[in-house]
Amino acid sequence: MDVDDMLSQAGDRGRYQVMLVALFAIINVLSAYHYFGQTFISLVPEHYCHLPDVDQANVSLYRARDGLCSRYDRNLSGVEPPQPENDWPTRYCNTGWEYRLEENYTTIISEMHWVCADAWKVATGQSLFFVGSVIGTLALGVLSDRTGRLPTLVVANVLALLGNLATAFVTSLPDFGAARFLAGLATDANFFMMYIIVMEYLRPQFRTAGLNLTIGVFYSLGCVAVPWTALWLHTWRRLMLVVAAMHAVVPGYMFVVPESARWLLQQGRVNDALKCFQRVAKYNGKELDAVHVKMFQNSVKTDKNPSGSLLGLFRTPRLRRKTLILIFKSMVLTLCYDAISRNVDGLPWSPFIMFSISSATILPSCIVILLLQDRVGRKALASGSLFLTGIFTALAGIVLGWKPGMADAHVAMVLAVVGRLGVNIAYNSGVQYAAELIPTEVRGQGVAAMHVAGYGATFCSPYILYLAEYWSAIPDLLLGMLAMIGAALCLLLPETLHRELPVTLADGEEFGEGERIWEFAWRQRRDDKKPAGSSTKVCDVQGITAHTAT
Repeated sequence: MDVDDMLSQAGDRGRYQVMLVALFAIINVLSAYHYFGQTFISLVPEHYCHLPDVDQANVSLYRARDGLCSRYDRNLSGVEPPQPENDWPTRYCNTGWEYRLEENYTTIISEMHWVCADAWKVATGQSLFFVGSVIGTLALGVLSDRTGRLPTLVVANVLALLGNLATAFVTSLPDFGAARFLAGLATDANFFMMYIIVMEYLRPQFRTAGLNLTIGVFYSLGCVAVPWTALWLHTWRRLMLVVAAMHAVVPGYMFVVPESARWLLQQGRVNDALKCFQRVAKYNGKELDAVHVKMFQNSVKTDKNPSGSLLGLFRTPRLRRKTLILIFKSMVLTLCYDAISRNVDGLPWSPFIMFSISSATILPSCIVILLLQDRVGRKALASGSLFLTGIFTALAGIVLGWKPGMADAHVAMVLAVVGRLGVNIAYNSGVQYAAELIPTEVRGQGVAAMHVAGYGATFCSPYILYLAEYWSAIPDLLLGMLAMIGAALCLLLPETLHRELPVTLADGEEFGEGERIWEFAWRQRRDDKKPAGSSTKVCDVQGITAHTAT
């Protein structure tokens, strides 16, 4: 009798599962606020050079025409407004800034005047969030293996609380960078640990659809709500206080959420695992039979540490090639996901509306994956969606950069939304694809390494968006190019659908060899053989996709 059999005896679709899914829905909303709240503390409002020597009623007539960061190099008091034929010299603004705020919403940029020559400061501070994500993913991953998934979930969300709370009180760039670093430590574990727990206590047949829909609905709702919460609060400091306060509910999970039964068994704590099942059974109105309990105790075996190591992925040429492609693809996916999601400036609608519209694509992307991934295959969906993301994102940049008129800006907006849909699909399908290609004996280490590489690449995301200061098309063109390169590299990987997945490093070396670039699952006859492993897939939250072999 294994874990799933024991769960069936305790109830795997009862009231306890409803409660766990509801708590997981809350985690999805918290994760959306935690990850994308930083987008709305650093929005760049329309800004102009302050002209103290000009009547404010006519100030727009006297602003320099060669950019928002300049002013005419002369005393404008009592001077007639410049005409088009005037060739007045300009200089960098040194008299302060004025802002046109959206619904009077102040950001850290308008409060600390991080514009023009100081625009790099917010990019640097935000990049430290992703440095924290890399370190936090590694450190909390080790903590979860030593102390359990549930304590790590609580620790991660407490870090999110402290980091966002500290952000609300910063007064300088060093303060801001340190606070964002602290908040970044929570990213990944603040969601992933709860995902693992909920997945283990759901009926296996319900895991894929149930978790996909929960995340698709509630993470999407959280993303859509973030900008309107910011507008309602009027200031970025209050937004950070609210985001911090929201995480205060998670320590209460210690009293109602069970520990991962599989982790307890791995630690040899069979009786503690049984207590978890007894709690589930009691809440579901069931009682564990003594015979079944005895069978479980006699049959359970604790997992042994895998014999392979992460370095084994690089020792042989074929597996090394696949691993390097997967690492690069993970970096491209995570970078494009973050940057495309946050690139809401320069479009005809306000960034608040634009972000809400693009966030609404999360649920459809999850549904597309559910409908297509097991039909067209991992390779076709990962490569095709990433390629379309690159095309539509680059086209949006071209339209904005070369034809900045209002009609063309609306076209760019449509292209940007389609690009966001594509990157959602590409990220989720791509992460599962990578997890299936990594041999079982090093899958945990391999997936963690992919996550770390992805977060490392996301360090560049604020700087890529900062390039719009020089030309509005640069971020979209660069992201589009990276996405298309990643799509091309996906074609060099083998298909995993209906295949016996690699278990050992030796299996990984031989897996898929001889398969042609244009060979896709939807063009092949399905294998008569049942694959050794199948995957439960769940859509992303703040860039995270979970995977488990069943």
